[in-house]
Amino acid sequence: MSGLLGSIEGPQDVKRLAVEELPQLAGEIRDVLVDACARFGGHLGPNLGVVELTIALHRVFDSPRDPIIWDTGHQSYVHKLLTGRAAGFEALKQEGGLSGYPSQAESEHDFVENSHASTALSYADGLAKAFKLHRDRDASGDAGRTAVAVIGDGALTGGMAWEALNNIAAIKDLPVVIVVNDNGRSYSPTIGGLASHLSSLRVNRRYEDVLEYVKDKIGNVPVLYDALHGFKKGVKDVLAPQVMFEDLGLKYVGPIDGHDEQAMEAALRQARDFRGPVIVHALTQKGRGYTPAENHDEDQFHSPGAFDRATGAEKPKGRIWTNVFSEELVRLGKERDDLVAITAAMLHPTGLNAFAEAYPDRIYDVGIAEQHALTSAAGLALGGLHPIVAVYATFLNRAFDQLLMDVALHRLPVTVVLDRAGVTGDDGASHNGMWDLSILQVVPGLRVAVPRDGDRLTELLREAVEVTDGPTVLRFPKGPVAEPIEAVGKLGEMDLLRAAAAEPDVLLVGVGPMAQVCMDAAVLLDAQGISATVVDPRWVKPLDEALVLAAGAHKLVAVVEDNGRVGGVGDAVARLLRDADVDVPVRTFGIPQQFLDHAKRAKILGRIGLTGQDLARQITEAVARRSNAAEPVRR
Repeated sequence: MSGLLGSIEGPQDVKRLAVEELPQLAGEIRDVLVDACARFGGHLGPNLGVVELTIALHRVFDSPRDPIIWDTGHQSYVHKLLTGRAAGFEALKQEGGLSGYPSQAESEHDFVENSHASTALSYADGLAKAFKLHRDRDASGDAGRTAVAVIGDGALTGGMAWEALNNIAAIKDLPVVIVVNDNGRSYSPTIGGLASHLSSLRVNRRYEDVLEYVKDKIGNVPVLYDALHGFKKGVKDVLAPQVMFEDLGLKYVGPIDGHDEQAMEAALRQARDFRGPVIVHALTQKGRGYTPAENHDEDQFHSPGAFDRATGAEKPKGRIWTNVFSEELVRLGKERDDLVAITAAMLHPTGLNAFAEAYPDRIYDVGIAEQHALTSAAGLALGGLHPIVAVYATFLNRAFDQLLMDVALHRLPVTVVLDRAGVTGDDGASHNGMWDLSILQVVPGLRVAVPRDGDRLTELLREAVEVTDGPTVLRFPKGPVAEPIEAVGKLGEMDLLRAAAAEPDVLLVGVGPMAQVCMDAAVLLDAQGISATVVDPRWVKPLDEALVLAAGAHKLVAVVEDNGRVGGVGDAVARLLRDADVDVPVRTFGIPQQFLDHAKRAKILGRIGLTGQDLARQITEAVARRSNAAEPVRR
């Protein structure tokens, strides 16, 4: 890589650059960002908005000694480029390439691998407390270290961030600097010499000492102290109305133009030198420097797929699962005026935008607040409505208690729709929706549906919203919708997809999209003389009792699911058969309980053995072992 960016191997190189060279560096960074995201997609808009801010951070602080925590982590692309990872950046989010989020495996400059929002302030709180404790014990240890949290792109709408702020403010000498990356266009920078002076005054330790002296020495004259302190706040209220943070007990600097690198440096140095909790409020423009992103009304190219660099036109994705859900929900909304929808800051990604356009008074965007979303849904249900809460499957983890105790305990008709369930691929370990079918098993009265194709998605969504005596969950994966697989019959309420041609050997239970994998495996097994029946349960919680009779007619049961193997549908099937005293071996095939490296979904499924060929091979070996009685089939 040529140019200034090619000479950057770490933050020390950024510090050595002359001020006059920084605009050139910023331009080169934006070119690299656009080129990389145009090829494969990525979080382009947020990163175009933090270029100057990130340069300033690395010129003021000493990463990794001063850890910089990004919230959410998708804003860290520029940070990666400035910490020695420019070479190879073109393979961002590709197998073997850089992660789309901070990654400890990539660099010592990535302290945490955070991609779930609103966590950075809690990390920074703990780190700063550790630094302070070490400093107090040994002045030569962690003296001068600062924990830096960059929070923005909606992360401050999460309640956890405010819990952290409350704790950070309680310790007046806690070495933490919080940079609020405000790209919401809701504020204007304060301009002029007096405003700049007041920003400096608020983080001037001598000013604080004077206030403390006055308070201590003339505490019996509180009016004087209150007047002095109130004058400062009163003037500031006129010039910078964002007094909320100082009301929490946090020093506040800003708003600062986040694209004025020198202004950002000055503000960050003031905050660093204060040696207590300080908020630096930076105003940035999402999509800055790339015209198609700046002019993109929907979300300034927040996270586009591959696109044409010259025009910004996104390359066609084809019909995806989300489209099917979105269209059917609009149809249902026309039929039923009691249906309302909730999103946690994911209106377009979850497909609720079409419902919002059709029924604007029946959509609620609660911000990055999944916990609130579920309990608010409970309230809506208590009020006689049927809420549909659409979230990515991985984010349901955050609202499990609310689903359990606020929704299920009251047997409320709330439908939770989980997009991007199972292996998601290039978004990395934290975005794989591989936990829900395990954690949902413990919720009493909950029903869970998993469609195998688009036709079943519409069918099961309609069935879910008809349930009135408890919550329902519908989950589907990321990517192109599967081709329809028509049933050849019924086993109870389950779909029979393939009947064994001869005396049945193996019952293949394909959960949702894994039904196609089972169909592929059945053909290969047939070629080996192994007769296989394939069923799709449709509803995997509770399981259909017809599964007991079906299993008893086979020599082996294999359950295949796009979920972690531990505690999922496979374990539920094994438990069902044990409880019914059906002594048929059960093999479970799913995602291993590990954090998966990023790659395309198909690549990961192949790597972990969730393909028809891998399934057929393992089942053939299991049947052979059972026939030879060489060793028992592993349960």
